[in-house]
Amino acid sequence: MRKGVFPGMEHLMMPWIGKTMKHIDHFIATKMAEHGINLTRQQVILMKILFHDGPLPQNNLAFVTDRDKTSLTRLLSTMEKKNLVARITSTEDKRVNVVHLTKNGEKILNETAPILLEVIMHMQEGIDEDDQKTVISVMQKIQENINKHIDSCSSNK
Repeated sequence: MRKGVFPGMEHLMMPWIGKTMKHIDHFIATKMAEHGINLTRQQVILMKILFHDGPLPQNNLAFVTDRDKTSLTRLLSTMEKKNLVARITSTEDKRVNVVHLTKNGEKILNETAPILLEVIMHMQEGIDEDDQKTVISVMQKIQENINKHIDSCSSNK
């Protein structure tokens, strides 16, 4: 049997973070489906952004969701078919689509809140408060390290 290309990866955090995110995505989708809600984590995030920040130009959403334009367009098309969002041409600039959360989208988002809280509670079962604080601290340090290196890369250009 061949050894992996990256021996020792099981001792590094990155593979564990990636695997955990896949499990979280699947768990959220399963719990939503159990309640008759057909939404992905990405759709919930986008709806939450629109709920809190109001209608936003599509380009701004691409930036805040860290998605490329094609990927965001596909996501928005799916969400429009579900009547969760509406893209409306800006009155000031006809080249700009402003994305709005529909009344149905707001209703569905409100229905997801208790489900997501249930998911979070299940995920944190058996993890004491100190361990939770440690995980949060480690994740913050990882984000700081990434940002530091991104900043240094962009200043080297």
